[in-house]
Amino acid sequence: MDLEKMSVQEIRQHYLVNHLPASGQTMARLQRDPRQGVRAIYRILEKRRRAQKQKHIRMRSLLHFEELLWGAGIQYVAGVDEVGIGPLAGPVVAAAVIFPPHTFIDGIDDSKKLNPTQRADLREQILKHAVAHSIGVVDVEEVDRLNVYHAGLEAMRRAVLGLTPEPQHILVDAREIPGLHIPQNKFDKGDGINFSIAAASILAKTYRDGLMDQFDLQFPQYGFNSHKGYPTKQHQMALEKYGPCTIHRSSFPFVGEVCGKFGATFYQLKASLLAASSPAALKRAEDHFRATGTQLTEHEVRKLRICCKRLWSQMSSRQNPGRRRVTF
Repeated sequence: MDLEKMSVQEIRQHYLVNHLPASGQTMARLQRDPRQGVRAIYRILEKRRRAQKQKHIRMRSLLHFEELLWGAGIQYVAGVDEVGIGPLAGPVVAAAVIFPPHTFIDGIDDSKKLNPTQRADLREQILKHAVAHSIGVVDVEEVDRLNVYHAGLEAMRRAVLGLTPEPQHILVDAREIPGLHIPQNKFDKGDGINFSIAAASILAKTYRDGLMDQFDLQFPQYGFNSHKGYPTKQHQMALEKYGPCTIHRSSFPFVGEVCGKFGATFYQLKASLLAASSPAALKRAEDHFRATGTQLTEHEVRKLRICCKRLWSQMSSRQNPGRRRVTF
């Protein structure tokens, strides 16, 4: 095209509206054009080019291990991740997903970095492109029996076993899944650096959020539809007011504290700490806690230490704004 004979509007229509590709030579001519409007078009195109380059780099990074395995002839590569380790209520959920070789879905990322609308849209795309996907659920009773760490592993194991076809290789976030004969690679923070694991995290998160929305209809006083069972201030206040329901994890220290399952010494010490109205009174209560700490369990000691830190911080903020004292 003879750019010199084209109007600014025609150039804009070709390259910005119709998205015609601009060669390196064309970009150089746009950059040197004496018209301010044409140079503005160049800057927009250059910004697009850089964004596309970054997208390509990110895609290659996310797909690095999948491409290695696909290139070695391993067709069925499964990404696996779990969600729901931290909440005070609800099940642990894991997902496993297999994509055809060389599949990429723009926008895939760690589910925690995405908002609900983005996760819902990406879930539909994942299900559309996937060869297979599976969900593994470990309910609250099993979480309390197994402990939450092993519940996460069991949820991932169930998700993998639910895949058809069976995967030839597994990419998993942080931990290796026991009880499987399939080769595995684990990645620290894999849901943020690996495509298949990130996709699995989105499937697991959207599925678990849907379950918690259903529980909210059954137990509306707790607000499960907003916090999904995580220990937000709203959730803790509701738990203290109403007590636990059937989907609360009784093995978790905070739930046990609310249920009165801690020892009498713990509640006496906590009451004396909360009643302290001055630094001197808080110091005496803290010293008493230190002296009687051997009568407490590890969880009880940890909870009271957190309470002390919070109370000292609040008292210091009231008396000396900007300063904070941390004990222990």
